[in-house]
Amino acid sequence: MKVAALYRHPVKSMLGEEIVRARIDEHGVEGDRRRALLDVTTGRIASAKQSRLWRQLLILRATAEGGDVRITGPDGGELNEDGITALLGRPVRLVGERPDGSTLLRSVPEQVLADGIEAEVDYTVQDFGKAAAPGSFFDFAPLHLLTTASLAGAAAVRYRPNLVVDTDGEPFEENAWVGRELTVGAELRLCLIAASPRCAVPTLAHGGLPADPEALRRPARLNRVEPLPGMGPLPCLGVYAQVLTPGAVEVGDRVELH
Repeated sequence: MKVAALYRHPVKSMLGEEIVRARIDEHGVEGDRRRALLDVTTGRIASAKQSRLWRQLLILRATAEGGDVRITGPDGGELNEDGITALLGRPVRLVGERPDGSTLLRSVPEQVLADGIEAEVDYTVQDFGKAAAPGSFFDFAPLHLLTTASLAGAAAVRYRPNLVVDTDGEPFEENAWVGRELTVGAELRLCLIAASPRCAVPTLAHGGLPADPEALRRPARLNRVEPLPGMGPLPCLGVYAQVLTPGAVEVGDRVELH
């Protein structure tokens, strides 16, 4: 197996960037999800998981430039906070730290599919980054990994992975990797900790990619598994990982399962 692609998303819920190499440590890919937009009105972190309010985040692209972030709109023009506020129609502020007590609101995906993205739907509330080091805006863990077999031709950007692993195995084989370790390149060692539940975000338009309800319906049909004990079976695609030994990774690096 080998690394087929690397991605990072410097601002939560925005489009990110494909890169050819990265340093990865307990905080994930360098520069990944280190910032987010704060909804000034509610004091909550903006997330496209609340698709009715924040789906337009996916028309913005964030790229890491040294220690800074550059945000561009659909026309490629750079945007500051005022420009982002005007585009989204809600006052926002770019932040690098979560407010105390911040939680993540996640619209129930099946209700979004059934009722549409404009509908008022139920949501669940979860803490940020339970399996991640402090100082980031991860939903759960610092790395999301997918295999090319599981993608099976789907656009990787819809599922927002960090690592795409090229394998000639079966679709969803990474489900069986949970509890095992991966080495990537010469140094990086990962522990695979849980299958990754899919939300409504992959179904939304991503930049030039149109909305695609099948992006959630496919895993709902083909890969319902229980990510963690007590959660019950959920549509999943890919696995979450934690970093045991940090290291530099490049596209094409060898990947070994232990």
